Amino acid sequence: MEYSVFSSDKTPYDIFLQHTVPHRRGYFILAPSGTGKTYYIKNIQKDQHWIDGDVLWQSTGAHPDTEWWNQGLDVIKQVDARSDVITAQAKECGLWVMGASNNWLRPDAIVLPDWKTNVRYIKTREENNYDGGLTTAGLAQLKSHRRELRATARAKKVPVFSTVAEAAEYILHLDQKAL
Repeated sequence: MEYSVFSSDKTPYDIFLQHTVPHRRGYFILAPSGTGKTYYIKNIQKDQHWIDGDVLWQSTGAHPDTEWWNQGLDVIKQVDARSDVITAQAKECGLWVMGASNNWLRPDAIVLPDWKTNVRYIKTREENNYDGGLTTAGLAQLKSHRRELRATARAKKVPVFSTVAEAAEYILHLDQKAL
């Protein structure tokens, strides 16, 4: 079992802040595995507004350096809860985070592409440049996660988008209105 230790050290967040556009308010986009989050962060965004939740969570120890998502529901919930604490702190620092880990924290937007697109993205990643996350062997888990995200969207009144780019654009407009 992995354990987390909390500290008042802001260094992990400061490292991310050095490489992103500064924001007064942080945001969190939640999307299941294989929706293009990492691709958007690395290849699409023009200015570095968004950081990859997986990188943030791994660097702070919230995510173990294993395929924890294949270790059962109890482990997933524990890791997701730790990730929520880190995401909440990152948001307080003004960071914009995209990721798939969530337990109790209300996301600012959710991305749910249609099923066929989501599966196609997973297959493409698996066949070309696998960098972690669910594979086609985990499609039942993906289906379950998508159901949870739809329930979260309804219960917490979170807007849902078909693409990462649409959700990111929504947040950008939301942020500009808050100024």
